[in-house]
Amino acid sequence: MDFKKSFLTLLLSVVISSKVFSQQQIYSYSQYADNLTPINSAYAMLDKNGSISLLGNRQFVGIEDAPSSLMFNGNLPIRSINAATGIYLLNDLTPLVRQLEINAYFAKSIQITADQYLSVSINGGMRNYAANYTALDASDPEFMTNVRDTKPNIGFGIMYYSEKFYLGLSMPQLTFGALATTEVSQTNYLKSHYYFSGAYIFGIAEDFKLKTATLVSYAKDRPVITRVTGTIYLNEKLGIGVAYSSEKLIAGMLSVNFNNFKVGYGYETGASGSKNTGGINNARNEINFSYRFRKNITPKLL
Repeated sequence: MDFKKSFLTLLLSVVISSKVFSQQQIYSYSQYADNLTPINSAYAMLDKNGSISLLGNRQFVGIEDAPSSLMFNGNLPIRSINAATGIYLLNDLTPLVRQLEINAYFAKSIQITADQYLSVSINGGMRNYAANYTALDASDPEFMTNVRDTKPNIGFGIMYYSEKFYLGLSMPQLTFGALATTEVSQTNYLKSHYYFSGAYIFGIAEDFKLKTATLVSYAKDRPVITRVTGTIYLNEKLGIGVAYSSEKLIAGMLSVNFNNFKVGYGYETGASGSKNTGGINNARNEINFSYRFRKNITPKLL
């Protein structure tokens, strides 16, 4: 291994270790407004059609073993009782940590007014955490113990919605017990998380619509994180958006909607120069694919 590669590897490990101990939430992606089910499974009721989606992102482009994340969600409607059921899976990787989560969920909605509904959901599954802390510095007492643990998970969600808006509260990650290895192991990955989500679609012209969205997240002993997004849709087919996070991150997004099939791309980087370290591109590339099962359906914007 040459000096440059060794230096980049060391620098990456330092940055990743900071990420491991400071990260508040694992559901951290710019296209959250169209992929909200893992955060609040009651969101599955906003589309009466079964669907599957796959979202992946990668950070530190060009660096081997860079942080990456892959999320899968699939759901099917149960029309006889106005409900839906499904499963979502998350595989989050860094050079030091792997977080694997799998949950099944059930959601049901009731009609409140002529065009407004209330949906509730429950999810349950498991969360597996594996951290190779000794790779940082095995001689440091704080990093002498690797962590391997699996915990059961349960969560709840509620969402009030219509064809133009949604408001949701959710607790998708209520972990029972903490990791019992070292203080280092008290990572935020296995903390309980709380989310508020909201979105509204404005008709600004005949062929233009504006979708605004926000996501607020909280974990114990951590600051509140707020994300806001604005997306303009042309003919309900092409979406161009921008997102900002209170973590001083900004993202640009592009999506194309073919009714049944939708593809989206997001590029996230620091709002200032602070996210670029040592000449390494710390930006995150994100791509999303989704498919809805029924034929002759209109595009889904909300």
